[in-house]
Amino acid sequence: MSLNRNEKQTVVTDVAAQVARSQTLALAEYRGMTVAHLDALRKTAREKGVYLHVLKNTLARRAVAGTPFEVASASMVGPLIYGFSQDAVAAAKVIADFAKGNDKLVIKAGAHAGKALDAKGVQSLAAIPSKEVLLSQLLGLMQSPITRIARVLAVLAEKRGEGAAAAASPGASAITEAAPAADAPPASEAAPAAD
Repeated sequence: MSLNRNEKQTVVTDVAAQVARSQTLALAEYRGMTVAHLDALRKTAREKGVYLHVLKNTLARRAVAGTPFEVASASMVGPLIYGFSQDAVAAAKVIADFAKGNDKLVIKAGAHAGKALDAKGVQSLAAIPSKEVLLSQLLGLMQSPITRIARVLAVLAEKRGEGAAAAASPGASAITEAAPAADAPPASEAAPAAD
């Protein structure tokens, strides 16, 4: 079904709005995929915040003209599905993960930070952990020294508590009283008696 001029302009405007909010573009050829597979891919993309759309390549080229994604224009050939995401890795990850389980979805190209990516570049981008995972790893690294300090302080407090308990026990006080003070002079050197 062919689109009229107004419909084409609406598609270009919609895609251009997504492009303006996105950091990453991933392109994949979907030739031979069933409708059920495409629906599953779209559902996954929605859950991950990825704008996924089958577009006419001429309309996609118009939508990315003058943007950092224009570098991928040469790769916009054939039946492609376009994935845009605000998260730097989400679009690449959704397409790469789905392609692992479906050989009909073939990663073709992409773009990130104004640089064109080939299929391996998209897969490399997809291999980067998500923002949430990176944040949790960073938090773990930040908590590690604090946890170690807390453990050392707990051991020191425990040892100090054992020393105080030993000094306070009845047997220890009897030994302390029986032993002469180290500073006291011996009995033979006692002060002479007064006349």
